This record gives sequence, structure tokens and C-alpha cells, in this order.
Amino acid sequence: MIIKNFRILAMLGIIYLAFPFYTQAQIKQDLSAFDRGTYAYKADTLPYRILFPRHFDPKQKYPLLIMLHGAGERGNDNNAQLAYGTEMLLNDTIRDKYPAIVVLPQCPKDGYWSNVDIQKDDKGKRSYHFQEGGEPTPAMHALLGLVEQFLDKPYVNKKRVYVGGLSMGGMGTLELLRRKPKVFAAAFAIAGGDNSNNVEKYARRVPLWIFHGAKDSIVSLDHAEVVVAALRNTGADPKFTIYPTLGHNCWNKAFSEPDLIPWLFSNSK
Repeated sequence: MIIKNFRILAMLGIIYLAFPFYTQAQIKQDLSAFDRGTYAYKADTLPYRILFPRHFDPKQKYPLLIMLHGAGERGNDNNAQLAYGTEMLLNDTIRDKYPAIVVLPQCPKDGYWSNVDIQKDDKGKRSYHFQEGGEPTPAMHALLGLVEQFLDKPYVNKKRVYVGGLSMGGMGTLELLRRKPKVFAAAFAIAGGDNSNNVEKYARRVPLWIFHGAKDSIVSLDHAEVVVAALRNTGADPKFTIYPTLGHNCWNKAFSEPDLIPWLFSNSK
């Protein structure tokens, strides 16, 4: 069995550091269900973890979900990005009903997914100034290459490619939509933001579900409201969920929303 699985993984052209195989009960508790991989092309390097469907068949086509973590999970251990959302991804019902390939890249420690200028006042309060256009950050440049690499895989359904993220990852999600609006069938952004002038590039092209905590003292709710208003001004109809009592870490609540995954995978290009 191990030899057979090793051959399948070798066929996929993905670099792995380990090949764990566990019972369903163990997988639910063990993040080793996410295999390790590394994207490397020229100057770009991006470690990632990947979760395959239980009964993966490289001759079939599967939806692809890119999950982007927040600033607190940056690094090079290829592990910290599994801190949030993995319980949802490993849920038995979700894995059985929505078999998909899930990729969780890790942003470098000093990198940032989105092109945003972050400033702090004398009291340490942050302000986010999202750039209009501009070149991608090194982390985003590598992420774009990673996405293209997976789009070339024969087992990826190009009509069912999704992206979502939290905090910095929510910002990165919206920027990725701006740079690749034709690629994604749907997306979600939690506690993120964008320059309202960028919104028209993905509005009405990608269904969006935006989440934010009303008491967010890190990334103000205003950033989400600006994006939603800009989307609606174009005629788009995004889903918008505000948690009145929650702050920045509203992602745990968002990931527990029973309609999130069904809604996401109901969309296709």
C-alpha cells in the first residue's frame, strides 16, 4: 500500500518530506494528513501543505482550494499556517461530500501577501493603506506562480478553483482575485480589506463572502464595509457577515459557519 501511494505521489510531481497514512480517527486529530510540498521557480520559493481527497485518483479532476493564513503564521516551518481552518477541512462530512485538493502556502516571515502599507501611530494602533495596482510583493509573486503550477495539473478542475483567507490572508485573497479574476469560481475573505479602486476588477466576476468582527481593533470593520460598498456599486451581490460581538479573530466563527463550504463549492466558472 505504501509503495502504491508513493508511486501516485511521485506521478503528481510534488516534493514531499513525509508520507503518513492513518486511520480516519487519527487523521481527524493529526495534521500530518496535510502533506508537505515546496514551490520553487527561479527566485521564488514557497512552502505549502496540501490535503488530498481520501480516495484520490490522479485520473479524475477535483476542485482546488487555496487557503491563505494571517500574519501571525508567517515563517518557514511549513507548519504554522495550519493553525486555523484545519478542523473544518478535516471534518468527515465535508471531506466525504466535497472531495477537493486544498493547498495552504506559507508566507515568509518578513513577507506579506498583499500590497499594503501598514503604519502605526504613537499608541501602536495600525492603519492599513491598500495600494491601487502596483507590482506584487515577493510573496504574492510566488503565490501566483504556485497557483499557475496547480492549474497545469491534469487532476485539477479549472472551472472549480477557489481561494479564501483570514486577516493578511483575507487581504491576499482580494488581491489575488484582482490579479487573477478569470481563475477563481468563488472566494471568501475574513477580517481583510482592499483599495476600493481595485474592486471593479473582480466585482461581478467572482462571488464573494466577506466576514468581519464589528469590534476588530486590528483591521477595522471599515475596510470590509468599503469593499462591500464598492462591490454593490458595481451591481455585485456579495455575502456579508458581521459578527457584532467579535474582534479580529472572528475566523473561528466564520470557519464554523455550516453554509460556508456548501456555498463555496456550489459555484463554478
